Amino acid sequence: MNRLDRYVMRAVLGGVLMVIAVLLTLGGLFLFINQQDDIGVGTYTTVDALQFVLLNLPQQAAELLPISALIGALIGLGSLSRGSELTVMRAAGLSVWRIGVGVLLAGVLLAGAGAVLGELLAPPMQQLAKQKKALNKFSNISFAAGGGAWVRDGDLILNVDRQSGDSQFGGMVVFELGPDHRLVAVGRAATATASPDGTGTWQLSPYAESRFSGAGVTTSKSPSHVLHSNVSAEFLGVAATEPRQLASAVLWRMIGHLEANGLDSRQPVFAFWSRIARTFAVITAVLLALPFVFGSLRSSGTGARTTIGLLLGIGFFLLQRMLESGAIVFDANPVLLAWVPTALMGIAAGLLIARTR
Repeated sequence: MNRLDRYVMRAVLGGVLMVIAVLLTLGGLFLFINQQDDIGVGTYTTVDALQFVLLNLPQQAAELLPISALIGALIGLGSLSRGSELTVMRAAGLSVWRIGVGVLLAGVLLAGAGAVLGELLAPPMQQLAKQKKALNKFSNISFAAGGGAWVRDGDLILNVDRQSGDSQFGGMVVFELGPDHRLVAVGRAATATASPDGTGTWQLSPYAESRFSGAGVTTSKSPSHVLHSNVSAEFLGVAATEPRQLASAVLWRMIGHLEANGLDSRQPVFAFWSRIARTFAVITAVLLALPFVFGSLRSSGTGARTTIGLLLGIGFFLLQRMLESGAIVFDANPVLLAWVPTALMGIAAGLLIARTR
């Protein structure tokens, strides 16, 4: 890496950091506005809402990094184009591919930072934010390390695993207490699905129960079991986490558990590979910006480049979300669909750079 590569890297990284700061400011503002309905419930205050927003910013930064990389690279490289630095580089005999080495190195550095952010910082901070919010809003919920959420509902104590869908959770353990607070029965289900009407009816499957009595212990198993509770999926959703917000190691263990029990693992599989593909998308995003500053946007202003970057970034984001639904609805290959947006961006970047003169 020579001085020229470092110069290009600084321009790209400076633009990306500026864009991330702007997007996080807007995202934090919208998230804080969404918290207004919860302020005043239980002991949840404005300060708690601000803490909730701050703890969620790393997750937002990780999810917005491909879009930020594309827009920031367009702005950073555009500043070099307006100052004729890129023209001088070309006049000195450097090809577009050679100039792209500095852009590529910046993308690799951003991808590495995004991987650290998405794997080590964002998941635990977001989980802490949800737990703190749940503890402030509801007085009958607590958490055990690595054990999901614990909820007391009358004579029932429910332990629910992480959320694997809008109304589906990775499993539930039901502890039933008698009038004298002695343990009467323990039931376990691999999946717990809440009724869509929000009445607190749960479909547990497959369900195994051990019931205790003076005569001994009786066990029973059934393909499904209906549980009536005052605890709704919305309530538990405050503490549970969607698959795309989990760390890759947690997702991998979840996938293994679901597949070992013959359960639907498409959504966590898509989330796992989409996490990896989104990391590589940061590299392809900054490379995609390179042909634009040599082409029609060479003499354009920052506003035009930002608009193009926003359109491409939003298209990438919407395509990823659409394919996530397609992996579930149309029973398509989740691994293949997870890589489609990144692959399309990479192919487009390679073709456009090759056509640049």
